Amino acid sequence: MILKDRVAIVTGAGSGIGRAGALIMAREGAHVIVADIDLANAEETVRQIATAGGNGEALAVDVTDDKALEAGMTAIALRHGRIDILHNHAGSQVAGNLEDVAIAGFDTSWSLNVRAHFMASRFVMPIMKKAGKGVILNTSSSSGVLYDREMIAYTTSKHAVIAMTKQMAGDYARFGIRVNALCPGWVDTPFNAPFISQMGGRSAIEGYIAEKVPLGRWADVSEIAEPILFLVSDRSSYMTGQILVVDGGETVV
Repeated sequence: MILKDRVAIVTGAGSGIGRAGALIMAREGAHVIVADIDLANAEETVRQIATAGGNGEALAVDVTDDKALEAGMTAIALRHGRIDILHNHAGSQVAGNLEDVAIAGFDTSWSLNVRAHFMASRFVMPIMKKAGKGVILNTSSSSGVLYDREMIAYTTSKHAVIAMTKQMAGDYARFGIRVNALCPGWVDTPFNAPFISQMGGRSAIEGYIAEKVPLGRWADVSEIAEPILFLVSDRSSYMTGQILVVDGGETVV
């Protein structure tokens, strides 16, 4: 098991890609803190981890609440004596162009997709520096490297995550801490509901994917979990400040 005895925190791990990442880390020996705003969803992920023979615990937290997030991180460090991996995954998709998007939606997108990643990383960094090692993985998106129609709040935040990742990686490599970003493309989860609605329904989005994605299909969450495992494990030990795009080839066309 390539993550044996490591302590990992995954935000937004109550469903979708976050859950898949938490499950694969636990499968490889990590003790996974499943952080999610929805306690029931977090507990379901923990139940699935336990059923598969792994170890995990639920942490109900709103990652945009600085005090709650810091308290949660501090408690984890005190309880386990270490935090080896932080996967900042919790995010939000807000549709709309410059004129149409709700300002509150833009602010929510920035707060959840960028600022929460920044704050969680800030809280774990002293712990990782003291240990002389650690891994931070930030979830961006294929929308962080290309134009995404009428999604200004989302694309702006996801481009920012990439810039922040590179900056953090450069600043903290000398402490033995690696920071990379994952850019998933179309993954079949409820997260895409805003874009599906904007596109005109499920059949419309299926047609869009068939046309725009060279592989011609959605990804399954399991196909994103494996890249997550690569990025948080020693398999990527000489990799930092990099952006791994997993999008079925959409960004090459």
